[in-house]
Amino acid sequence: MRIGSHSIAPRVVLAPMAGVTDKPFRVLCKRLGAGLCVSEMTTSDPRFWSTAKSRHRMDHAGEPDPISVQIAGTVPQVMAEAARYNVGHGAQIVDINMGCPAKKVCNAWAGSALMREPELVARILEAVVAAVDVPVTLKIRTGWDHDQRNAPLIARIAEQSGIAALAVHGRTRDQQYAGSAEYDTIAAIKAQLSIPVIANGDIDSPRKAAAVLAHTGCDAVMVGRAAQGRPWIFGEIAHFLEHGEELPAPSLAQVREILLGHLEHLHAFYGEVSGVRIARKHLGWYAKDRPENAAFRAVVNRAESAEQQLRLTRDYFDALVAGVAPELPAAA
Repeated sequence: MRIGSHSIAPRVVLAPMAGVTDKPFRVLCKRLGAGLCVSEMTTSDPRFWSTAKSRHRMDHAGEPDPISVQIAGTVPQVMAEAARYNVGHGAQIVDINMGCPAKKVCNAWAGSALMREPELVARILEAVVAAVDVPVTLKIRTGWDHDQRNAPLIARIAEQSGIAALAVHGRTRDQQYAGSAEYDTIAAIKAQLSIPVIANGDIDSPRKAAAVLAHTGCDAVMVGRAAQGRPWIFGEIAHFLEHGEELPAPSLAQVREILLGHLEHLHAFYGEVSGVRIARKHLGWYAKDRPENAAFRAVVNRAESAEQQLRLTRDYFDALVAGVAPELPAAA
């Protein structure tokens, strides 16, 4: 799959997720097999570009190519300026968010709420495409609700506006993340477009990825929640798509090294205080399918320093690798 001049290989993409797909996680997923990693949603409002949150979200130093940055907003010229600003700060692909179902985003008529205004969608897309000399992509849902499933219309507008690739989540906005994603709408969109289409929603295994590609005819799959605590899923999917066989699950020793490296990057990127706090949710995701995960999380969540967090994590996995029950202290 190509997006503009960029070759996306393997054809498995990390979905943008607020509070999850920061630079440490994107770098890790790319190293473990993702063909493209899309940043967290960044605001188009310039009043917030100097905040610590925005500065971290716009930090792409040392990030592997191609760098895809997602922007969100409702005003065409403001979105165009945000695109120019992010390209000036390293973005090589600009992604437009019209898929976020969060109430605070939709209440501002951004995210998936924009799908209710096709004419505004066209103005936003045309303004952003004209503003930058890098490819512009779009992420949408199948519609606002069951009675407003207008993704095929929005997809045609996207192609006519110069969008280079389209990602479609197989749920309406009112479904949030409930129920099961449906892929018939995505297949219909792919059949009508000549630009690359990426299928998103409930892709949580190599076999599911292959089945969705076969069903939809899409050019790539996009993985979101299934990558939380399991960043090696990209390599697993890529291997299955190429060879038709599943890789063995990573060993405890491999998980240990991946997790410790992730923690160290979080501490370095955010600083000790914020890094330790932000790392807690990742520790919970890594541990969710592990023995004594509740006890492990209770201990590491009390760690106040990077050294404590790393030591407790290292000791826990060292014990598991050695085949003994971890000795979890009563307090960090």
